[in-house]
Amino acid sequence: MKKLLFALTLVSLGCSSKKAERYVPDSNGNLNHVTVVMSKAQWKGDLGEAVRNELASEYEGLPMNEPRFSLKQLHPKNFDGFARNSRNILWFAKDSLARFELKQNPFARPQIVAFFRGEDEEIMKEYVRENKRLIQGLFQENERKEKLRRIRKALSKDSSLENRFNFSLTYPTAYKTVKDTFNFIWIEKQIQKGTLNLIAYTLPLKDLSSNPLNEIVKIRDSIGEVYIPGRLPGSHMITEEAYLPYLYKTTLDDKEAYLTKGMWEVKKDFMAGPFTNYMLKDELNKKWIVVEGFAFAPSLSKRDFMFELNTIISSFSQATKIEN
Repeated sequence: MKKLLFALTLVSLGCSSKKAERYVPDSNGNLNHVTVVMSKAQWKGDLGEAVRNELASEYEGLPMNEPRFSLKQLHPKNFDGFARNSRNILWFAKDSLARFELKQNPFARPQIVAFFRGEDEEIMKEYVRENKRLIQGLFQENERKEKLRRIRKALSKDSSLENRFNFSLTYPTAYKTVKDTFNFIWIEKQIQKGTLNLIAYTLPLKDLSSNPLNEIVKIRDSIGEVYIPGRLPGSHMITEEAYLPYLYKTTLDDKEAYLTKGMWEVKKDFMAGPFTNYMLKDELNKKWIVVEGFAFAPSLSKRDFMFELNTIISSFSQATKIEN
């Protein structure tokens, strides 16, 4: 394969200027959608296949395979006017000078455009493979910020979490507190065929094992038995036994955390769905803070539901004080 001339240009990403900014319109489009500018032949060929495989890979932790992004192919001749206002764009073009560039807000705001240039498709495919994590991360952050912007248009003023646990989440008024006990809060949003749910509780701070997945599953199941009943007598939420959850070490609000993604089910009932669980280490107050989102949406795609719950949890903010 020909040696690639790699050129990555970050234009206006995280930079500011004292000069007057030119006017650009607001970006548009559904959340988690990406416009792919290339010919139909390229889209049906190896280049399109590489884009689908590398940049629209599986959204992790769902019961059925769903892509991380929904891709829409658009021919370069049709890429004008309203189409240029998409928030996330991949633009491919033949050029004697091979290069990969990222630009922020060239046609609309907020917007990320990834430009791929090369004299043949093999070079552009290589740029896709080399930069997939960077592009995915930028697009995901772009969509997270857009989701939070939309949430703030109808922001809930409920203070249950602040009063009970000394932290806040950014979520819309459609979410209502349905259970508030001594050490457990359940917030729920009704959707067409089910619910989106947020729960929070705390645990005494103690060291977990080097592989704490089993301990986290036991904690989830014990909380489900006490606080999250099913529809039938004696039924309650548990972690689905046939689906091994994913476990990561991460941070949230600059705190060490364990992130667990998996499937829940209701023991003795036919209910199930995906969940995402964060256990945050609160050294100041000597406790674990647990925040979880789970969706019940039978027969519906669940990517955008879990994206909403993950975005809300990402807004976690704790006041820095010692609790009584």
